[in-house]
Order: sequence, then structure tokens, then C-alpha cells
Amino acid sequence: MTPQVSGIQFKQMEAFQAVMDRGSTSGAAVLLGLSQSAVSRLLAQFERDVGLCLFKRSKGRLIPTDEAFAILQDAQGLMESVQCLRRHAEQLRIGGFQRELIKVSLPSTLALKLMPSVVDGFVRNNPGTVIELLSQTYRNTERALLSREADIGLVRVPVVLPGLQVLATLESEAICIMPNRHPLRRLKVVNCADLEDVPLILLGRQGPMRKEIDHLFRQARFAPRVLCEVHAVEVACAFVARGLGLSIVNSLVASHCEDMGFISRPFLPQIPFHMGVATLAQATKRPLEQAFISDLVQALRKPAQAV
Repeated sequence: MTPQVSGIQFKQMEAFQAVMDRGSTSGAAVLLGLSQSAVSRLLAQFERDVGLCLFKRSKGRLIPTDEAFAILQDAQGLMESVQCLRRHAEQLRIGGFQRELIKVSLPSTLALKLMPSVVDGFVRNNPGTVIELLSQTYRNTERALLSREADIGLVRVPVVLPGLQVLATLESEAICIMPNRHPLRRLKVVNCADLEDVPLILLGRQGPMRKEIDHLFRQARFAPRVLCEVHAVEVACAFVARGLGLSIVNSLVASHCEDMGFISRPFLPQIPFHMGVATLAQATKRPLEQAFISDLVQALRKPAQAV
């Protein structure tokens, strides 16, 4: 059942705050993962239930009224309280009064290859902790942090959505990975010309990294021979290790997959990656969260230094 305060639904307040943050129903829809019509409907219901005109409509634009700014802080406070209630209920559900829940979001490759050791060490040192792990894209991690579905997340920097705080940054770059006995292993670096007529395993076209790779290919007037598109680095690594082709991937993420059996070479021109461990900006950082962030950052940086 949707939480309600004096007949006002939590979803309505969430839509109201999102519109105030983004300045439009379309921007709020992207933030909340809803359709624009659904946001408009929730906003109209909220205005009706509070009995105030919160926005003036002018040429398709929403202009907040003085009343909207006056109640914004109250709405944010109520949302914070509901989220605290949800967290408390989750903690009671998973372990009673003696256990504390930390929700972490990061790409599936790191969830699979990195997190087992990180969580193992952390819960041994903090036996009253329960970790909930969300495997999703960097963009969806931003949404999860803003909606409080996650406490800690790995994101690309700079972040797209406002309201997040990046606590630690990590630098990486693209590398070319290949089967152990591939002829290109003799090269010290790989560029577009070296990949002529070589089967490639590329990340999906919807992702930001693929867009950067495609842009580089166009600049070099290079037509790649794409054998397969995948949507996770560990899948690309598995295909390469199988001998199906070469791939261009994030070196930091791929460094956690080296046990699969492939080799890597620097790729030129260089494609830099900037990532960060982020939280909700206004959220209070619990001591256990801060300790987990420290362990996570340390684990992320270790293999990157060896690549």
C-alpha cells in the first residue's frame, strides 16, 4: 500500500519534488522512471489534495508559485520520514533490532567479480550488517540513489542527475582485450587500423561507452566488424576468452575478470573513464556506510594499480 499522510500520497509528493528539482514534468518523468502523463496526473492530484495552486501553466511550461516554494521543505521532510520508516521496516524484516542494512548499487560485472570478497570481509568485521546488492547500469544507480533504493552506488563522473554527492573518484581508460594466443598480442598498443576485419565483441549501443567508441570509429573512418553486442563487461570478457573476438572495455572493470583467461593492450586514441562512489547529497552518512565505502574504494583501486 502506498504511504499516505493526511490523504496525500507519497508518490504525489515525490512527483512534486521531482518537478521542482527538474523544472518540468518531462524531466521529472526521467528522474522517477515514469511516463510524463503519470507525473502530470500525480501533480494534479497533489494540488487538488493540498488545495493549492502550486504551478502556473504558461505555453507548456510549469512555473512554481510562492505556495509551491513554501511547502517544498515540508514535503521533503515528510519524504525523508517515510524513507526512514521504510528503512526501519526493512531492517526489522531482515534481522530484527540487532542488524543494520546497507544497500549498494553497481554494475553487474563488479557485483559478480568484486563484491563477494568485499562483502565477505566486511560482514566478518561487522557481523550485525546485512548487505543488499543491486546490479544495474550507472544511470540506473543514480536513480536508485535519488529514490533511496540504494545507499551507496558506483556512478560515472560527472553525474547526470542532481542531488548526489561523489565521495571518492576512480580513473580508468579503455583497453583492448584479446585471446591469449591472438596474433595482435605482439603489439604494444592497439588502434583502429589494427582492428581491420577483426571480429569484435562490443558493448551495447545504448551505453555511454559504446557511444564514445563509435564516435572514435567514425573519426578514424573505420567500419568495425561486429560479431556480437553484449551488455556487461564480464560477458565481453567471457566471449574474448572463448576466442570469439576482441573487445574494447573499461580497464578497471576488466581487471576484475582477468581470471577468465585473456590478455590486454592499451587502446589508442585513449578513451578515459571517470567513476565515483556516490551517495545522496543530503543523506546522513551512518558509520557503517562510511566504513563500507572505504572498503569498496580500496578494493576497486587495488586491481586498477596492477593493470
